[in-house]
Amino acid sequence: MTTTASDAQPGVLTTGADDRLLTERLAGWLADRPGAAVDDPAWLAAVRRAWPELPAGLITGLREFRRDSGPTGTLLIRGLPVGAEDLPPTPSRPGSVQREATVSAAVLTLVASCLGDPGAFRAEKSGAIVQDVVPVPGKEEDQSNAGSVLLSFHTENAFHPHRPDFVLLLCLRADHEQVAELRTTCVRQVLPLLTEESREALFRAEFVTAPPPSFGAHDGGTEPRAVLYGAAEDPDLCVDLAATEPLTERGRAALDELGGLFERGAQGLRLLPGDLAIVDNRVTVHGRSSFRPRYDGLDRWLQRTFVFTDLRRSRGCRRDDGHVLD
Repeated sequence: MTTTASDAQPGVLTTGADDRLLTERLAGWLADRPGAAVDDPAWLAAVRRAWPELPAGLITGLREFRRDSGPTGTLLIRGLPVGAEDLPPTPSRPGSVQREATVSAAVLTLVASCLGDPGAFRAEKSGAIVQDVVPVPGKEEDQSNAGSVLLSFHTENAFHPHRPDFVLLLCLRADHEQVAELRTTCVRQVLPLLTEESREALFRAEFVTAPPPSFGAHDGGTEPRAVLYGAAEDPDLCVDLAATEPLTERGRAALDELGGLFERGAQGLRLLPGDLAIVDNRVTVHGRSSFRPRYDGLDRWLQRTFVFTDLRRSRGCRRDDGHVLD
């Protein structure tokens, strides 16, 4: 039976024992470098030079996904080392990030460097390259990475003119009940199901998007723009269901239809320690199911970084040609 975009499943790449050991040694070497710090340009340069030493099968899978992310725009890599034996309690403070060059941070940035260049936004999480995605007391209802309620579907940093091309989420610790899911839907899955009227409306510049809570206090939003753009048969997608507002009634109807199709086609991944989910932010929206944190030091803990396939495009937004966008 032929698999269509609507019933396709995210690609899965499993790291075998030998490849895991090779990856762990490479990440450990980077983490143990004297004065190693994730945000240090010299350390990121060392990572950039080291990623070709990753296992050949892993590199091949990543490069193929970079070229064509497939019908779901999502890749799951299983069995990566995260330094589980040395993990501290799950952070629970607002704005938590990873400054120390740990094994997990090294793995995340190695994979990111294979796909492109890791990057961050100065206004979000103090511009850290590796960020903690953890539940924060008092933030349960937030539509952000600090919340634990249902997180609506969104393009990462949909409001920004230089959005990341890929979003990487590495699981260090699962939630207690192992019910939390990364939820994804690809435009390639929903495009054939849209009515002609809605498809046409979503290609019109009749939508504005506000920044997410993770960027702190911020006034205003984008200029009017389209939700779908590019090739009509395989468009890019940029929307945040919690922050994108239509300016016309036809736009509202189209956005409502699109949101319903996102739910209809949603796929859930329950990430376990050593799982790395890669989302193609150009064509796939993501969100999270709800879960119940306990704030006991053993809550769900993901680490995140963003990837830009052409860092040059944002040169005017980056000081000293660094990795952080203003």
